[in-house]
Amino acid sequence: MMFVLGGLAVLLASLSLAISVGAVPVPLGTVWGVFANKLSPGFVEQTWSQGREAIVWEIRFPRALLAMMVGAGLAMVGASLQAVTRNPLADPHLLGISSGGAFGAILALLHTGLFIGLLTVPLLAFLGALGATAIVLGVSRFADATSADRLVLAGVAVSFIIMAGANVLIFLGDPRATHTVVFWMLGGLGLAQWGQLIYPLVILLVCGAWLIAQAGALNAMTIGDESAATLGIPVARFRLVVFVVGALITGVMVAFSGIIGFVGLMVPHVVRMLVGGDYMRVLPSSALVGAIFLLWADIAARTIMAPEDMPIGIVTGLIGGLFFVWLLGRRRG
Repeated sequence: MMFVLGGLAVLLASLSLAISVGAVPVPLGTVWGVFANKLSPGFVEQTWSQGREAIVWEIRFPRALLAMMVGAGLAMVGASLQAVTRNPLADPHLLGISSGGAFGAILALLHTGLFIGLLTVPLLAFLGALGATAIVLGVSRFADATSADRLVLAGVAVSFIIMAGANVLIFLGDPRATHTVVFWMLGGLGLAQWGQLIYPLVILLVCGAWLIAQAGALNAMTIGDESAATLGIPVARFRLVVFVVGALITGVMVAFSGIIGFVGLMVPHVVRMLVGGDYMRVLPSSALVGAIFLLWADIAARTIMAPEDMPIGIVTGLIGGLFFVWLLGRRRG
């Protein structure tokens, strides 16, 4: 409980700082004054300009909230996949789910057009992520790669193939529009809008609640398929459902943030060091730490090359790589 309360306090402080810092610094009092007045007009005397209010409310607030949702979602998916595959290296990126989501998003942006409006990109991103999951499971069955480590290898192979297909789509697409694809290839939160946040929020709440409800089954899966089966868990079907739920979360997050690696791989490791291996604690703690981590990654992305935004995928990749170098050294010691 103390960990959760402390984490929520850090999350609130990180959210405040993420909205405050940037090419145009905004005082924390202004940040929360704007927020208070949006909830209750006239609650705080307005001492700030309309320009700063637009920066806080129209640009930075939705961006910070999207960062929290994406970080929480990817961390929960990573923790769940690591349980059902019994592989600490499993995450949406390595298993090809993120690549499938990016393939669907690129297909919508460069070739099909927004045929059902703003829902087109999230829908095709989810279908791409789900298709990648099906391919990984099919390849693993075809190659008899049913063990956890070989399943990850199948995911890596499928990820490379799908990204090759995505590059073909980029090559065949309109050269004038390909710059928008960089957003999905390198990751970024700059397109966050209030009207679109409802989609990742609903998916995160519904799917995240389902994963937490399955914490007992995930605990059993970490012991082994045989032990889980003796407890009455339909191992193959449960693993498939977790993959589908992971594909749904990842596909929607990729649609709004692009490919952001290492969050689902790194955060569950950190959380297990802090709270242990019980998934009743690991999953909500992963969501909390993932949200905090991506907020700080976004702060770094916006300040390192200010006023330009560095793609957030570069920041998470650098931090994640250094983390695992440290982790290897720690285990060796």
